[in-house]
Amino acid sequence: MICLRKQADGTSVSLSIHVQPKASRTRIVGLHGDAVKIGITSPPVDGKANAAVIQFIAKLFKIPRAAVTLASGEASRDKRLILAGISMAQAEAILQSLLTPEAFSGPPAD
Repeated sequence: MICLRKQADGTSVSLSIHVQPKASRTRIVGLHGDAVKIGITSPPVDGKANAAVIQFIAKLFKIPRAAVTLASGEASRDKRLILAGISMAQAEAILQSLLTPEAFSGPPAD
């Protein structure tokens, strides 16, 4: 996946994301160019959206919040996160399952 890159240490990956602050709910929206688009309910004030992104990503990838660091894009919608303690294969598998069409579909229609 183009939004994921293996880091030189081999035990972490970088994830490119595009953040939509003040969304109706916190969730993965889909892909946005070469990044994963994430809707966050927090406003982009005083780092609240960045903190919410870090917490959300840590929960999705089942890693501690301390293992997620903001590498670039602190004041931008386009950000790059470093996820420590997760392999490229693990990250790809998790992200692939979150980006399947079934993940975006709602309940079946009657």
